Amino acid sequence: MRLDDLLHSTGEWLRGEGPESDVVVSTRVRLARNLADFPFPNRASALQCGEIESLLRERLQQLSETWQLTYWPLHRLSDLDRQFLVERQLISREHAHANGQRGVAIREGETISVMINEEDHLRMQAIRSGLQLDEAWREINRLDDELSERVCYAFSEEYGYLTACPTNVGTGMRASVLLHLPALTLTKQMEKLLRALQKMNLAVRGLYGEGTRASGDLYQISNQVTLGRSEEEILRSIRECVSDIVAWERNVRELLLREMRSGLLDRVHRSLGTLRSARMMSADETLELLSSVRLGVILGLLDDLTVPRVNALLLQTRPAHLQKIHGESLDSEEQDAVRARYLRAQLRHVQLN
Repeated sequence: MRLDDLLHSTGEWLRGEGPESDVVVSTRVRLARNLADFPFPNRASALQCGEIESLLRERLQQLSETWQLTYWPLHRLSDLDRQFLVERQLISREHAHANGQRGVAIREGETISVMINEEDHLRMQAIRSGLQLDEAWREINRLDDELSERVCYAFSEEYGYLTACPTNVGTGMRASVLLHLPALTLTKQMEKLLRALQKMNLAVRGLYGEGTRASGDLYQISNQVTLGRSEEEILRSIRECVSDIVAWERNVRELLLREMRSGLLDRVHRSLGTLRSARMMSADETLELLSSVRLGVILGLLDDLTVPRVNALLLQTRPAHLQKIHGESLDSEEQDAVRARYLRAQLRHVQLN
């Protein structure tokens, strides 16, 4: 698999299928692990980071036939290629911008990625479209078990898995769900939801995780603490919370359809009209407009588009993807012009009801 081969699909996280996929875009379960015989990456020397990367790359290659993993050394990739992987949710922003030897192994279909020398020696994640917490957990747990037979993890009988960040000590698990909540945002109920989640010790972040703000009505909800909690307890708390949020978002959508149908239809059509006619379009504005269009598709207000197609546009209009599709590097102003032209071409055949 070549890196540019990924351009031909949206990846697992934007496939637009799976349970509750009208609200739940994707599910991710991530495990943080460290090797017993080495310092954490932020304490390791450049030589030690190189040894860690070489060792773990070799161990992952031993699993590659079973897991269909392709490995890329990030320190040898261009800035554009690293940003491309961030946009596909296969590596973190921190991993992309770090220094020293590091890499990522990606499973065909993009359902698994394994980051080496991120904040921890290993960050393994399973990704599923829709709400599939148990399925993602079972798969990443199986990979973790197989890898643990080939390396020795840093583990304490008292504290559990030892990690660079204290909030990950214990299970080392971070379970997260990416939600599309346009109705709650439109009716100004997100602040109430955010306060409730904070009381439940759940973190709310933007599309690309820690340090990013919510845009396009996309919110990532995850557990904050792992110490003293089992994997099953973490998954149950996320599952119960997300089920309530899904029901709330759907109820508000139905209310908007009943009581504000004309206004909602106008919002959807204005968004689509802007996307079909604008000559300059920023990445953030594109996300906001496509959010309204996605809601319109789900509610049956647009006939000629599907959720997977809108999801594809969400990804294809991100800066790195746009430049790769275009075939050359672009400055910010050039990106806005190319993005608008690309959207006009992709949406010109869509008919308004």
